Amino acid sequence: MLIELTIQDIVLIDRLTLRLGGGLSALTGETGAGKSILLDSLGLAVGGKAEKGLVRAGADRGVVSAVFDVGESHPVWALLDEAGVPAEDDLIILRRVQNADGKSRAFVNDQTVPVSVLRRIGQSLIEVHGQHESQGFLDQSVHRTLLDDYAGLTKQLSATRTAWRDLKAIRQEIAEREAQQDAAIREADYLRFVADELEKLDPQPGEEAELAEKRAKLMAAEKVSEDLSSAIAALGDDGLEAKVSSAAGRIERAASRLDEDAAEPLTKATARLDAALSEFAEARSALLDAAEAFVRDENALDETEERLFALRAAGRKYGRAPDLLHAYAEEVRRQLELLDEGEASFGELRAREKMAAETYRKVAEELSAKRQKAAGKFSKAVMAELKPLKLDKAQFKVVVDPNPDQQGEGGFDRVAFEVSTNPGAPFGPLKQIASGGELSRFVLALKTILTAKDGRSVIVFDEVDSGVGGAVADAIGERLAQIAGDAQTLVVTHSPQVAARARSHFKVEKAGKKTVKTDVRLLSDDERREEIARMLSGATVTDEARAAATKLLDAGRADQAA
Repeated sequence: MLIELTIQDIVLIDRLTLRLGGGLSALTGETGAGKSILLDSLGLAVGGKAEKGLVRAGADRGVVSAVFDVGESHPVWALLDEAGVPAEDDLIILRRVQNADGKSRAFVNDQTVPVSVLRRIGQSLIEVHGQHESQGFLDQSVHRTLLDDYAGLTKQLSATRTAWRDLKAIRQEIAEREAQQDAAIREADYLRFVADELEKLDPQPGEEAELAEKRAKLMAAEKVSEDLSSAIAALGDDGLEAKVSSAAGRIERAASRLDEDAAEPLTKATARLDAALSEFAEARSALLDAAEAFVRDENALDETEERLFALRAAGRKYGRAPDLLHAYAEEVRRQLELLDEGEASFGELRAREKMAAETYRKVAEELSAKRQKAAGKFSKAVMAELKPLKLDKAQFKVVVDPNPDQQGEGGFDRVAFEVSTNPGAPFGPLKQIASGGELSRFVLALKTILTAKDGRSVIVFDEVDSGVGGAVADAIGERLAQIAGDAQTLVVTHSPQVAARARSHFKVEKAGKKTVKTDVRLLSDDERREEIARMLSGATVTDEARAAATKLLDAGRADQAA
């Protein structure tokens, strides 16, 4: 139960605290008084859309808090445990802080939570039915979902959804394989040409880098070999060794003609030349050895370059890096294999498709059977709601039309809500058959049935009595009072008959001259009679209107006592 709603700096509300009791509570007031502000504020507290325009002019932020007193068996406690929010006795406090810049923060029991968590918790506690929500019930596309929610078909829907996705995935795989094969057939000649060319080339991963490195080494070796050959040739081109040897011989003969002392410098020169000749011979021998070590295969560089350039040319031709040519060749071979395998390659896939289709058919048929069974119960439940709403001559039924050709993850049923408002009249879509006043009551009946299944502790109706009056409005008020026996109910209403059925009556009104503010106050018995009289008569409240208001209130109290 919602026991307290506190609003601060939201639109025209400076600060107010609304304390609520059980049963049916009515909120009334003239048009424009600010009743919608209350509902917007409540919606904000339970995770509704945040808008910076909600913050009162001149304020930095607005704050809305909603305090709920919830029984220990309510499913909301599991949500709190899942979100890691501590429990505080039987109270749950939802708070939303809305900044003027549009940003907002959410709290549950004073612990910061994502807005999505606040919304899940809020939706488990309260159901708000706006005055424009009736359009949703007129949309046939949502009727199947409403029936499924009523019947609690979560398990069957999950199985059907899984089976459909499995079947769809296999069919997608088959379609892709067929597309590949069709493409392969169209490109068969080209693929065979590519396969033959790449088979002859036989490219390998990493081969380009290896060839490039080998080519660089071979080119460097060629330069070294050329330099060594030039050096060897330079040592022998001008007969340097013979000249040094000849000079040494002449110096030696000259020394032989001199005495020992005089010949000593020549002897030293001869020794040095002999040493030079020996070093010279060793140097040339080392060069020859080095040159012999660099003897190369003159064809190796040409062959390496030819292979390297062939790989790069093929890469450019097929729009791939040379290292990817090997994988491309494998891809081409696989495409040719698909082409050669033909229909046989789809045998396993088609067998899997058949099994998946059978699985889907079974779960979808089970879902359809449960829908048809639930449709009868749902129709009876709604019919039971129509008589108290002065629609005892109307008929309602849920049509479940299986159509296996219209498969999907929600099964293959078409579900439609149809009504007949007069005896003998044909059934037709709700939006085409029901008048404005009838539609409001049909929608109330649907909401009553669906909300009862949800198990929420608070239900809010916003002008559900729009477009009706008199006995019909009184019937709606009586039905709302009955609903309030199972769950706390708040109703925003312009109908005196509905307001008179409430256990608590709040009036929403504007106050102030320079600065207009919205205020809400709980009416006393006398104030309540005056408000209902105003609703009956308009601007001028007459004694007759007060008498009628007293009569309505007495009838409402009598029903509550009963």
